[in-house]
Amino acid sequence: MVEEALNSERMERDARRLNARDHKVAPGEIAIGVIIGRTSEFFDFFVFAIASVLVFPALIFPFADPLTGTLYSFALFALAFISRPIGSLIFMAIDRNHGRATKLTVALFMLGISTVGVAFLPSYNDVGWWAIALLALFRIGQGLALGGAWDGLASLLALNVPENRRGWYAMVPQLGAPIGMIVASALFAYFVGTLSAGDFLSWGWRYPFFVAFAINVVALFARLRIVSTPDYAHLFESRELQPAPVLPTVRKEGRNIIIGAFAPLASFALFHMVTVFPLSWIFLFTREVPSRFLLIEAVAGVFGVAAIIASGYLADRFGRRALLGAGAAAIAVFSGFAPQMLDAGNAGEIIYMIIGFILLGLSFGQSSGAVASNFAGTARYTSSALTSDLAWLFGAGFAPLAALWLATNFGLLAAGGYLLSGAVLTLVALVINEELVRKN
Repeated sequence: MVEEALNSERMERDARRLNARDHKVAPGEIAIGVIIGRTSEFFDFFVFAIASVLVFPALIFPFADPLTGTLYSFALFALAFISRPIGSLIFMAIDRNHGRATKLTVALFMLGISTVGVAFLPSYNDVGWWAIALLALFRIGQGLALGGAWDGLASLLALNVPENRRGWYAMVPQLGAPIGMIVASALFAYFVGTLSAGDFLSWGWRYPFFVAFAINVVALFARLRIVSTPDYAHLFESRELQPAPVLPTVRKEGRNIIIGAFAPLASFALFHMVTVFPLSWIFLFTREVPSRFLLIEAVAGVFGVAAIIASGYLADRFGRRALLGAGAAAIAVFSGFAPQMLDAGNAGEIIYMIIGFILLGLSFGQSSGAVASNFAGTARYTSSALTSDLAWLFGAGFAPLAALWLATNFGLLAAGGYLLSGAVLTLVALVINEELVRKN
């Protein structure tokens, strides 16, 4: 760890020398760094999520029936969301003491090692319970690393764009989610569709994790190239985007952090209701080939990308809070009838996925930064990181586990009830936030 820190400090100095030239910091340049970073993180996320449905129940939990094995896999899946705030706590200290480049280097190497470790994971039949322990360890490592991967570029982007274009640029970081999902789904669809079941479970599923490691390396250098330049270092400092101690920040901004975490809950709950959960339902309870549904997800993800882009235009025209509120209301309506479409054959699945991704894009596109303006300048960097961690924990961490358990025991309508609860909490958070803004 010490050697990595020293190496990253040298890399930071080299990057500063290489980039010590006069050029203006453009929002477009920040946007590229944000998209690269978020795409790499979400690709890792979806590779693990897909494997939690198609691989881990048979490989790691062969002693359980397929449904129980999938529920066990989703329980391990949630570990990353639980450990992510702890990662922020640890890596904020590294940021304060050694710099943002050191933090990013250690975090992304940790993410890469944890991800490629899964690729070498032995089966339960080979090592017994050690396979479960190793998978849990790697998943926790991913969560800790994601807590440290917060680079502040999204906040920097939001603070360096014209006021009448804030909604447009707010959607940029969110593009990484559907792009990462599309690539991960297409990659798994290829291996599932071209390999026998035995070959896929033996070695084919491991290749996407190797790809994830390679993408992490590329993303690391792309992000270091941006955050290590003198212009950006000055911009982070002048915009007060510096790491603050976590506990004092929570005491000072705790109320806004909690409101910020609940404001996007509808979109974060829907996030897994149109990605991980439907894949598990189709795989467990229908005869459909997984590769076909993965391709449906990839195509629906394209609609999600278009909807995210549209959210930028709509937010600038009508306001981000208004769009989030309308999106939560639409998701509430969607929750009342849409999940049942997963049992309505191929046409129902396609309609569910496309409508779901359109609603997800419109709401998720503006889910970051809806209440970030409430944060004091010196606390903005740390508060934004914690808000993101808690939003994913509350809204998405247990969504696949809860939705599959509810749907199995009480029907698909119960899974819709889970989604409805997220929509209601979003509307409540937005109302409370509006009242606070009015009072202040």
